[in-house]
Order: sequence, then structure tokens, then C-alpha cells
Amino acid sequence: MSSTVIYSHPVCLEHDTGEYHPECADRLRAIAHIFDREEFMYVAREQAPRATLDQILRAHPQAHYDFVMDAVPGEGCVELDGDTFLSPKSGEAALRSAGAGCAAVDEVATGRSRNAFCAVRPPGHHAEREAVMGFCLFSNAAIAALHARDAHGFKRVAVVDFDVHHGNGTQDVLWNEPGTFYASTHQADAFPYTGKEDETGAEGGCTVVNVPLPAGTASEQFRAAYSDVILPRLDSFRPDFLIISAGFDAHAADPMAHLRLQVADFDWLTRQLLGIARTHAQRRVVSLLEGGYETRALAACVAAHVRVLMEG
Repeated sequence: MSSTVIYSHPVCLEHDTGEYHPECADRLRAIAHIFDREEFMYVAREQAPRATLDQILRAHPQAHYDFVMDAVPGEGCVELDGDTFLSPKSGEAALRSAGAGCAAVDEVATGRSRNAFCAVRPPGHHAEREAVMGFCLFSNAAIAALHARDAHGFKRVAVVDFDVHHGNGTQDVLWNEPGTFYASTHQADAFPYTGKEDETGAEGGCTVVNVPLPAGTASEQFRAAYSDVILPRLDSFRPDFLIISAGFDAHAADPMAHLRLQVADFDWLTRQLLGIARTHAQRRVVSLLEGGYETRALAACVAAHVRVLMEG
């Protein structure tokens, strides 16, 4: 068994969001540059496959899939909303991004690797069951979670989302799904203006735990949100598979919001999550890239995150 495998695909660089868009290919280039370091040399790499239609349809209706794929232009760039853009390769990139999560689940569920990191774009956690939003087309983490439950038979699949923005899409897709758990820390009163503490999931469906944090939150309060609220709830849920929505835009250098985290905070949280996975999930973890828009900070945070994954 290898400890960690990294999934990506060259077409993710060809998802063109237009000039000056924060969710750009330079994000993946910065991560790839970090992965060229000697310390990551022997980490297994796999090309992300396309998600199948059946995998997508666990999270989205056919009409949503058709809307996204039919909107892909033959040339140029089209705007689906004020944040979300498509270019000729965007449909393929979106399928590979969703497919990376499912392939990573297959890899980890069958014991070939202990955990996996998906370095893909477009991200997914704002894509609701029937809506694109916030740079996201398909709900990658939710698709991976439902694949773990439905294709592999895991009974308690958890998604933990530490992106600075609430994963409204993941929450929306999983809301009514039994055997699932969704927890998020995010900046309060920021896009997408969801993720209130009283959003706790449907009866018989997903267990939802939201901890909104005020602008300016730094390490101590962030870590307390996990130590006091999310980690105990996750431990009580006893996940047998853990998905991480790994957004690194809560870093102090990131321009998209106003939390003040440092690289060490992401290292710490990854260790806490892997501890719970060791206790309940036989170390089964799949992490998917979400946000992170200051490329130097993003690369440093991803390096720290994957370094911990490699330790298992």
C-alpha cells in the first residue's frame, strides 16, 4: 500500500476563466511547482478520469448536467453568472475534477493507497444540486462522498470543509442524504451568505455542523472551533470514510476574505482530521482542492497538507 496518491489532469489547466479571474490555472501551476520538490518525488501520481454520468447524477439531476455541458462554448468564454465562466475545455475539466474524487475514493476504498489529494479545478463546493455558483460546476466533494457510500457501501461518510467560504453546494447536495456528515468553518457574513449555525440538516438525512467565524479570526479561535465543536461531533459520528474540502483561502495572505490563518493551522487541522480517520476509518481520507487564490500561500499550504497526508 502506498501512503498517498495525487490525482490531477492537464486539462484542468485549460479551463480558462478569463483575464484577471482569481480561479485561474496559475493556482495549479503553483501547486505543481511545489510537487516537483524532492520531498514529493516518490508520491504516486495518477491522471484523473472523467466522472461517469451515473456518478454525477448521484448529486445532480440530468438537467443540471445537460445545462453545464450544453453551455460549453466552441470558442471564447461564456459567463454563467458573475463569478462562473466556461471556455471550450471547461466541460472536460469539470468532468475530470469530479472524476478525480471518485477515482481517489476507489483507490482508498480498495486499500491500494491510504489517502489521496486531488489537485484539480474547477472547484466544487458551491455547486448546488441544481445550480452552478462561485466558480463551481459540479459538487465534487459531495459526488465523492455519495460514491463512497453508494458504490463502496460505507455507512458513515463525512465531509469536512475548511475553505474560507461556506460550501453551500456540498451542504445542499447532502442535506437529505442518510449516512452523511458535513461540517464547515467559514467566514461569517461572506459569500455565499449561508452556513448559519441553525442549518443542521434534514431529519434522517445529513448531519450538518456549521461554525461561522468573524472576519479577522486567527489561529486560536479557528483551532478552538474544531477542538470544541467540529472534531467532537465528527468523532461522535464515527466516519468510516472522510472527505476533505481543502480550501486554503482562509490564509492571512489570501485576498478573497478576511481570516488570518497561517500555514501551521492547516498542518494542525490536517493532523486532527487524520487522527479521527485513524480511529474510525482505517485512515481512509480523500482530499479535494477547493479555494486558495494567493498562489504562494496556496502552494505552501498544499505542501503542508500533503506532507501530513504522506505521514498517514
